[in-house]
Amino acid sequence: MARDVIWADAAQEDLEAAAAYIHRDSPFYAASFVKRTLAAARSLANFPLRGCIVREFGDSNIREIFIYSYRLIYRVEKNRVSILSLIHGSREFTKAWDERERDIPLGEEMEQ
Repeated sequence: MARDVIWADAAQEDLEAAAAYIHRDSPFYAASFVKRTLAAARSLANFPLRGCIVREFGDSNIREIFIYSYRLIYRVEKNRVSILSLIHGSREFTKAWDERERDIPLGEEMEQ
């Protein structure tokens, strides 16, 4: 059964910011990155468990797939997949996650 794929506002902003950053050097690669990211997100409708569990959460429903150097983080729910964030892999995860309001907070045990 295919699930709906929805994007949290923060994740949409992450994608726009990443595309703008890449666009400064190459409009072509920025467009390619956006297309690849959107296609990867759409594929989660049918294959939501294909990503790895995000180690910072340790929750089997919060997963990630990699698009180039970016971590596309999502939550698997009964009837949908929620895209939560798009974070560059070189960034310190906790800081990047906490920079904006996300759909789920990092647990206290993750902040150590």
